[in-house]
Amino acid sequence: MEDSHRDEGEENAPVKVTGDAETSDALEALVLDALDADKAEDIIAIDLRGKSSVTDAMVIASGRSARHVGAVADHLVNKLKDSGRSPRIEGLPACDWVLIDAGDVVVHLFRPEVRSFYNLEKLWSVEAEPASAR
Repeated sequence: MEDSHRDEGEENAPVKVTGDAETSDALEALVLDALDADKAEDIIAIDLRGKSSVTDAMVIASGRSARHVGAVADHLVNKLKDSGRSPRIEGLPACDWVLIDAGDVVVHLFRPEVRSFYNLEKLWSVEAEPASAR
């Protein structure tokens, strides 16, 4: 899959997972603010500390269309890069489901139909609270 956000030589570079709660919380706040600013819908944050060795948090959000999902993903990736991170991205250019791995936080952006089909919230058996409630 073509990925316009990956620099040459970056393909196999691991994404840094710090495991530091303060860094993880700051990254999650950056992600949530960016998604809210771009009018992503139904934003849910799932705390995975102690449940996953891969990441500290998972954020799930929807876009109104494939174009909206792509725009939200582009803006989020740029914000992450501006903050010194090197996110890994999957799902572009189709934009049905875009996964952005920022290390301590993994973001899933969906079109609404695709999100309801995969239902990651149920898969993680989490009483997911809206990110705005955090």
